[in-house]
Amino acid sequence: MRFVIQVVSKAEVKIEGRVKGSIDRGFLVLMGACGGDTVEIADKMIKKLLGLRIFPDENGKTNLSLSDVNGELLIVSQFTLYADCKKGNRPSFVKAGSPAEAESLYEYVISKCRETVGRVETGEFGAEMQVSLVNEGPFTIILDSDELNGKQ
Repeated sequence: MRFVIQVVSKAEVKIEGRVKGSIDRGFLVLMGACGGDTVEIADKMIKKLLGLRIFPDENGKTNLSLSDVNGELLIVSQFTLYADCKKGNRPSFVKAGSPAEAESLYEYVISKCRETVGRVETGEFGAEMQVSLVNEGPFTIILDSDELNGKQ
């Protein structure tokens, strides 16, 4: 599982010209699932995501978490996070999870985040979406479950 986490002052996702989800200060999370991902892996990723201390404190040090700043989440599914570009010029997506498994994990991550985060907005799984954001910093982090589990 991969999360691309961007610290934002605002972000939104549109589908067919209408806003599906919109947040102010918080994280835009692009989420990709790969074959073999499980709920246990998702739980580790969620714990790490919600515990990241990457907002600046009063001294400008990255020391505050999402909950410390009453931040919001916008979670958008993105299977292309598992693009394999090693051969040729056309990416392969064979590492991405099956749509049914990936959608189930996406919905699981959303529901678990809603248990602790005041505002969680989403895209729509499998839809053609337009995502816009104001990235603060810019500050972007990539979380990969293989790295959390010591596989790389």
